[in-house]
Amino acid sequence: MDFLILFLFYLALVVMGLVLICVCSKTHSLKGLARGGAQIFSCVIPECLQRAMHRSLHYLFHTRNHTFIVLHLVLQGMVYTEYTWEVFGYCQELEFSLYYLLLPYLLLVVNLFSFTLTCVTNPGIITKANELLFLHAYEFDEVMFPKNVRCSTCALRKPARSKHCSVCNWCVHRFDHHCVWVNNCIGAWNIRYFLIYLLTLTASAATVAIVSTTFLIHLVVMSDLYQETYVDDLGHLHVMDTVFLIQYLFLTFPRIVFMLGFVVVLSFLLGGYLCFALYLAATNQTTNEWYRGDWAWCLRCPLVARPPSAEPQVHRNIHSHGLWSNLQEIFLPAFPCHGRKKQE
Repeated sequence: MDFLILFLFYLALVVMGLVLICVCSKTHSLKGLARGGAQIFSCVIPECLQRAMHRSLHYLFHTRNHTFIVLHLVLQGMVYTEYTWEVFGYCQELEFSLYYLLLPYLLLVVNLFSFTLTCVTNPGIITKANELLFLHAYEFDEVMFPKNVRCSTCALRKPARSKHCSVCNWCVHRFDHHCVWVNNCIGAWNIRYFLIYLLTLTASAATVAIVSTTFLIHLVVMSDLYQETYVDDLGHLHVMDTVFLIQYLFLTFPRIVFMLGFVVVLSFLLGGYLCFALYLAATNQTTNEWYRGDWAWCLRCPLVARPPSAEPQVHRNIHSHGLWSNLQEIFLPAFPCHGRKKQE
């Protein structure tokens, strides 16, 4: 049973780490790395398996499905089951503060609420009915967002800061990115819920890690394990060192140590992405704009037509109006967002 839990935890860790980095960040270097890896694997993997893998990846990342929502809830359920089953009970016996132990549950409630809102809220879908309204929402910079451009798929005029999502097959106002974990686009009307979801998810993982670490340290101190000695295979007597202590804890509380390793690494992954998301919010940028601004707008960019003798056009963020105004735009959007997503 313990080996099964070990396998599931670390398999989930690899999956979440790769998806968080590759899907959310979408950096040019990672795409190049993925292409290089695909070329290497194509030499050793049979063609039938390559086709099956391609179909699976296309389904997971390029079609709307609930796979990652289910995976998200399963992983969260596994972590909180282990926390409740073992860590919470042991900490109560050691007379930890009840408020301290209940904090992860409070964060879980807020996280699930914001997660649900992120999933079901209309991100700002552009239709023929609201097209004119969105066209006046933001100023066109004539570099990244030129005027009088129509979406090649929707045939709608593209408002500034909008983008057509190839997964959802609709244009989204102030498009940030498509998130597979919520099976929805992140846009003007649900970005605030997404930030709260990301913040509480990071905080809950960090809190569980802190409580679990505190429990193990408290246990070591109370039992004076660090003062014990042990005999190695050669018969030599040694004072308890850190490596042997970790091995002892691993053998005594395997599930807690597995969970701790998972949530610690996850906390760093989520914390890094949270910092990036907060930076974008503070500077009034979207992930789409940051990505295109960093990689697309150069002399060799084929996206902008210009005469050969023209000066290169440089993208400049014209939408940032100070920290408070930028955050107000995200958490108090200008347009009412009581509409729900269109049914598929």
